[in-house]
Amino acid sequence: SLIKPGSKPPTTPVKLKKVSTFQEFESNTSDAWDLGDDDDELLAIAAENLNTDVVMETAHKVIQNHSKLQEQHKFQEEHLQEEKQVESAELTSIACGDNRLVKSVSEGHTSSSSDNASENSSMQRSQSLPQTSTPPLVSGMADYNTSVTPALTEREASRLDKFKQLLAGPNTNLEELRKLSWSGIPKRVRPIAWKLLSGYLPANVDRRESTLKRKRKEYFAFVEQYYDSRNDENHQDTYRQIHIDIPRMSPEVLRLQPKVTEIFERILFIWAIRHPASGYVQGINDLVTPFFVVFVCEYIEEEEVENFDVSSLPEEVLQDIEADSYWCMSKLLDGIQDNYTFAQPGIQKKVKMLEELVSRIDEQVHRHLDQHEVKYLQFAFRWMNNLLMREVPLRCTIRLWDTYQSEPEGFSHFHLYVCAAFLVRWRKEILEEKDFQELLIFLQNLPTVHWGNEEVSVLLAEAYRLKFAFADAPNHYKK
Repeated sequence: SLIKPGSKPPTTPVKLKKVSTFQEFESNTSDAWDLGDDDDELLAIAAENLNTDVVMETAHKVIQNHSKLQEQHKFQEEHLQEEKQVESAELTSIACGDNRLVKSVSEGHTSSSSDNASENSSMQRSQSLPQTSTPPLVSGMADYNTSVTPALTEREASRLDKFKQLLAGPNTNLEELRKLSWSGIPKRVRPIAWKLLSGYLPANVDRRESTLKRKRKEYFAFVEQYYDSRNDENHQDTYRQIHIDIPRMSPEVLRLQPKVTEIFERILFIWAIRHPASGYVQGINDLVTPFFVVFVCEYIEEEEVENFDVSSLPEEVLQDIEADSYWCMSKLLDGIQDNYTFAQPGIQKKVKMLEELVSRIDEQVHRHLDQHEVKYLQFAFRWMNNLLMREVPLRCTIRLWDTYQSEPEGFSHFHLYVCAAFLVRWRKEILEEKDFQELLIFLQNLPTVHWGNEEVSVLLAEAYRLKFAFADAPNHYKK
């Protein structure tokens, strides 16, 4: 279900007898109402043999009922009465003037969210479409993985139960955890899931507590050994750069808290001292934030973590969060350290691979960028250096990382395909820009502020499709 096929499979034409009533047409084509990508094609075939007068009469009745529903939806009694009228109307399909079929009135008319909800409910009862328990995805949600609702939906509760069952055993099956986590991890179990997926915690439950104690103690031994050296002359440049970069991080409310600044400075300085091959490089500071925010969620109930006063947590809890964030960030950087060594060869290579990939999947976009002399390094360097963290809201980054930690080489290899899908996602806007400066400004300030689960899910599905098509096809990948 993650792969969106580029072309539809051939369908068997539906041969229909001449019908005179809409009810006869519905019964004769009931097999065409199964959910799937072939709905529109089957309906288009059916429309050729459909009595136009019957359809237009039915459509007129539906539109009249819908208009009444819009005017009266504020009043409960009138709303219930109107819903019965909608249920009795023929809502299976509407033939439009341009021969295009739409399955519901809401596809042809704009209505409020409450209208859509009541209409979809009545449609499911009146049509022969099967019921679906999948809830609509809401973008811009406060919760990082689920839409903002007072309680978990049935689907979310079911997914949470699957995670709890998997994590409850004496030895967690990491392969199963990766499969389950690919589509997103519920917020309640994300801290433990991330620690397992990153390799920080062992799969064996009995060993976890001792591992945490040992690794946390080890981290603070590093702090005691190295942190005072930040004032030494040979480490001044490193510490100064960290001190400059932290106030640039996102989210703003979180980075302005002195306690958070103090924790991040320690984490980054200790990592830089212990990794002299690269040292501290601008961009590494962003990679601490998702881990820190997720691990804070383990101890608080607030939805908006960005607005939470971190200093209100007990000191021992903050120390645990700091050590866990350090080790998980270190595990991540182990896989992409060539991104941050001298001259950052890993990023240079990935940007070149992105350019080659885009030239294959969307030659028009690639040619448009080339014609306007826009170089991929000018916008994609940051995409690789910060793993798209500066391009999408933090909630989207956390959702992306659910999948990255579930994929083999997710932060290095799969991220390339996410970037390709991300660029092509804006093809319409890119092709409309005819000026170098405007094109570059757009690519460096993409309008994702309201993005949420839905947009990220589509992006990841497209990235998976690209990986499936190109990762094992080097002749199609390289020029």
